[in-house]
Amino acid sequence: MIPSDNSKANIDRFLGYQDEYDRYRPEAPQLVITVLSNYLGRRPSHVADIGCGTGLSTFLWKDAADAVTGVEPNPDMRGKAQEKLRLLGSGEDNLSFVPGYSNQLPFDAESVDIITCSQSFHWMDPASTLQEIARCLRPGGVFAAYDCDWPLVLQPSIEARYNRMIAASDALLTELQPAPDQARKWDKEGHLGRIQASGWFTYAREIVFHNFESCDAERYIGLALSQGGIQSLLKLSPASLTQDIAAFSAEVQAFFQGRTLQVPVSYRMRVGVK
Repeated sequence: MIPSDNSKANIDRFLGYQDEYDRYRPEAPQLVITVLSNYLGRRPSHVADIGCGTGLSTFLWKDAADAVTGVEPNPDMRGKAQEKLRLLGSGEDNLSFVPGYSNQLPFDAESVDIITCSQSFHWMDPASTLQEIARCLRPGGVFAAYDCDWPLVLQPSIEARYNRMIAASDALLTELQPAPDQARKWDKEGHLGRIQASGWFTYAREIVFHNFESCDAERYIGLALSQGGIQSLLKLSPASLTQDIAAFSAEVQAFFQGRTLQVPVSYRMRVGVK
């Protein structure tokens, strides 16, 4: 059963571009393991990564936990994660990817040590999701929702052009899509307050950190075009953003001049301890 509250639209938003998503999006940094394992106080026996997409935030845990489960309702994204897992061979028996929804997790009560949502919690109904996460976490277990800041830090005019392109795509989607087909997104700034107000956690806080990733013009442009709003608009009206994308791409290419640079990736993590 697909939960209500526009969940189908949120899931369908990410159909069909799993390869581009996986190619250009950042992998989760190792610091995630350090912070969350320290908060747990030991090596986790079971980590669940919900809304895991192509597994960019799931494979991180393969050597840091006894069992790791990626939960993803979108079949294209989950299929990409499973394809990557098959390529690793038989040595990753502790890692699996399963279908599921954030408020209907396939876990027994108090069976998971750490639950993460990387770039995904804002697509989930927060009240029912937090209740389900609390059900699945063991006492002292840790929940973390963490996200990158977009755009990646580069240059003011490029970042401003990115923001205008995202705003334009969102506005056009509102015009072109019937209301029932529009995805619903909760503001990320409210994550911590919702975790605290839920009553399911004894302690909550926000943690800010940075990572550096290699980035060339192709990747920076690909990151922008991997955003769900732009992908949704390109499916509905492929020519709508032609000029915006061309201008953005030209400015990015002029900045990189064929170089590969170390670009800072800023993260905001909201943590709740059961």
